[in-house]
Amino acid sequence: MEETTGHRTSHRAWWVAAAAALAIVVAGAFSTMPGILQGPLQQEFHWSHGTIGLASSVNMVLYGLTAPFAAALMDRFGIRRVVVAALSTVAAGSLLTTVMNASWQFTLFWGFLVGLGTGSLAMTFGATVTNRWFTTRRGLVTGVLSSGSVFGQMVFLPALSWTIDHYDWRPALVTLALAALAVAPVVRLILRDHPADIGRCPYGSTVFVPKPPPVDGVARRTLTVLRDSARTAPFWLLAGAFAICGATTNGIMWTHFTPAAHDHGMAVTTASTLLALIGVFNVAGTIGSGWLTDRLDARRLLAVHFALRGALLVSLPVMMAATVNPAIMVFVVAFGLLDLATVPPVIALCRTFYGKDSAIVFGWVNAAHQIGAALAAVLGGVARDAFGSYDLVWVVLGAACATAAPLSLLIRATPTAYGTARPPSHRETVPADRSAE
Repeated sequence: MEETTGHRTSHRAWWVAAAAALAIVVAGAFSTMPGILQGPLQQEFHWSHGTIGLASSVNMVLYGLTAPFAAALMDRFGIRRVVVAALSTVAAGSLLTTVMNASWQFTLFWGFLVGLGTGSLAMTFGATVTNRWFTTRRGLVTGVLSSGSVFGQMVFLPALSWTIDHYDWRPALVTLALAALAVAPVVRLILRDHPADIGRCPYGSTVFVPKPPPVDGVARRTLTVLRDSARTAPFWLLAGAFAICGATTNGIMWTHFTPAAHDHGMAVTTASTLLALIGVFNVAGTIGSGWLTDRLDARRLLAVHFALRGALLVSLPVMMAATVNPAIMVFVVAFGLLDLATVPPVIALCRTFYGKDSAIVFGWVNAAHQIGAALAAVLGGVARDAFGSYDLVWVVLGAACATAAPLSLLIRATPTAYGTARPPSHRETVPADRSAE
């Protein structure tokens, strides 16, 4: 018998989180494909780095812009329906990409459809699940779900890279599509929209929380939340810092790390394996950051993450070589621990300042993350075409991280449309009767 207090691992919230993590893992595998597709697409279609980077940037922008609307759609139609639809969309986009013969089709199928689907399974999805199903352990659960996307990269990337090397890039995309289609029925079976659907309290609460009614006017509500939050200083500081985060992770690493390493003579399969290893340590780093977010000042934690990441990026040009060496392994481990570690403190700060609208606000902050990622993806490719090297790109992005660190420390409580927010503290306390918000 499940305890209503929710302090046992048998609580249904953990099963819901596991189903959500499975969907996020599969969606995460799609984000690394442009990096290992660059060589095959250039060879077959003779496209430039910039052309391929354009499709990647469209994917990243839609990934970001879809997220806040997806959070509102989950409030309107339920989490389960939106997730199943998203998995079907990424599968369709992946399969259509295998029959393309022009660069605009790559932008449409991969950039638009896959971006739309993966955006619906972004970190806002994890934030929505966490807010509804948990009142304690939120930082830890956020870290686990946030690391899911990178875990997907870690699991799929070596196998997909091997498939491309030994067969072709099309079977790799078909594999991803089949994985998404296989997860959809599992999600439909296990995932539930709210604890009240099964007559339970959220994890960590002794108070039953009624399921809120569906919220109409998805687009209007999403834009209203943007308007109100955009009147506050914390929103712009978080968005600015997270845009730099996107540029220095998804935008450059997952799109250009493999070709950059190849420029130094490293085999594509080896470089892809190193990228996957970054994912291994990313899981530990993100979960650890979630654990620390439950205990430390989120602003200071965020600043430390950015400062250390910037130092690593500036050092990367002198670490790369044709073979794996101790220096590049130090980078892989350290960058992996820091890569997505910014997510739990940012989600916690959004929850602190914006309450029940925090998932949608984080969606807009995450949109800034993806815009930064998109700019780095396309400009990184343009810089490589222009200078014949990525060295300048690493230095510029490292300097950007040095700017994001003080931005994080400037976040302060201000009177807003949401009321006067309390200052961020090292331990967030959420009343039980608001756990579903």
